[in-house]
Amino acid sequence: MEQSSDIPMSASAAVLKPSEPMPDFAVTVEGPNFDEEITLQKLLESYKRIGFQANSLGKAIDIVNKMRKWRLADEPIAEDESEEYRSQEVRENTKCNVFLGYTSNLISSGLREVILHLVKHKHVSALVTTAGGIEEDFIKCLGKTYLADFNLDGADLRRRGMNRIGNLIVPNDNYCKFEDWLTPILDAMLAEQKETGQVWTPSSFIRRLGKEINDEESVYYWAYKNDIPVFCPALTDGSIGDMLYFHSFKHPGLIVDIVQDIRNLNELSRRSRKAGMIILGGGVCKHQIANAMLIRNGADFSVYINTGQEFDGSDSGARPDEAVSWGKIRAGSESVKVYADATLVFPLLVAATFAQRDS
Repeated sequence: MEQSSDIPMSASAAVLKPSEPMPDFAVTVEGPNFDEEITLQKLLESYKRIGFQANSLGKAIDIVNKMRKWRLADEPIAEDESEEYRSQEVRENTKCNVFLGYTSNLISSGLREVILHLVKHKHVSALVTTAGGIEEDFIKCLGKTYLADFNLDGADLRRRGMNRIGNLIVPNDNYCKFEDWLTPILDAMLAEQKETGQVWTPSSFIRRLGKEINDEESVYYWAYKNDIPVFCPALTDGSIGDMLYFHSFKHPGLIVDIVQDIRNLNELSRRSRKAGMIILGGGVCKHQIANAMLIRNGADFSVYINTGQEFDGSDSGARPDEAVSWGKIRAGSESVKVYADATLVFPLLVAATFAQRDS
């Protein structure tokens, strides 16, 4: 049988399907050129065109830079603007309030020093974290955390009094030191509460500990010094909870009011002329900030960095667009989720944004 030399039309049409022309605004994919001298800043700038999560990190850098550079003076004065915000000087000094949230393991890691830099230099307006995110900062002032391995035997570590956080190790003696440090402070706080009738909130509790630690290596020392509120709605979910539990037997009566703090956080959000959220991880810290944004009909700028997936319906894994549906991120505002371990990418994000000197 003679073979045909003609290409089958159906196969040709399937394989050689013509493309529509690309629009003028389309961006081509391109990576960094290491044949040229390249700085960290140039490398990070190149992420915008690499694709995949590098592209997402590049977008996150742009959004954070917009957060930090925005001023009310950039916008025209509205007809119904209050007298307070009609002054040009006031408008030039009214910035976007940046709400930073992070999970406790990130304070256990070396990201603690990155977060400390942001607080020390007043780059953020409020912090939201979990109990471990509070206590691990103070515990690090009392004893060291060490690099280890994910595969260490749990039973052996327990026998030796070693606590594993991923591939980090915290000797249990550090928690004993924390109890010795915290207990007399709790005694003093209870005495002051009885004397004044003023109960504590999680944020005032943390502020007091930041004052008491008096150590420049502490995130919450700098939060105290710079009057940056730290919110921790799950304050008892960790070693602090253990200490409060023990203290309630010896000296009952200490009250920590979470209702006043939700008012304080929500009001800070509501009064923000522009609000941005940077959230590392998920859980309580992510949703507490996002829910506060609902009070003002959504955040203006949003950056999520986590490894969560949305297929299980969790808030931790949800993409920014889900928050838009709830009114927690404003429709049409700038937002991005970077699917990555925050310890990998957050130092790069800070290097390209907050660590840059303003021109």
